Amino acid sequence: MNTNSTLQEQGSGSHLQAACRVYVADDSTAIRQRLVRLIESSAEVRVVGESGSPAAAVEGILRTRPDFAILDFHLEGGTGLEVLRAIRAAGSTVPVAMFSNEVDAGCRRSCLAAGAQWFLDKSSEFATIREISAGLAARRTADRRQPCLQ
Repeated sequence: MNTNSTLQEQGSGSHLQAACRVYVADDSTAIRQRLVRLIESSAEVRVVGESGSPAAAVEGILRTRPDFAILDFHLEGGTGLEVLRAIRAAGSTVPVAMFSNEVDAGCRRSCLAAGAQWFLDKSSEFATIREISAGLAARRTADRRQPCLQ
């Protein structure tokens, strides 16, 4: 797995054929690795890239065009909110879950207003990431021609 803030794309062609492709951005290598293991415990979900900085996350999300993105609020040198705003400005409609230990109402409102579909507390909702990605994969499996949430 990636141990710095640059993009690492994952897997072989079989990963790219997964029902749901996920991108992970978190400044902690340990958290990224834990998320990748959690997400890929579902056979239909694959991580297509990961990063720790806002610039790498924006580039990676726009290049890999995942079906779902997980953004930590605090990244190396910036925030997941900056990433969310940048990918929305670039036209990306990828569903986003913001993931943070900072769960105050103002932070939550800002992220949801910027276009995040979910705002999750790392300390109590870690497993929810797997539920969301598996649910998106199941939905996409029903009609492989459509992105996860359409």
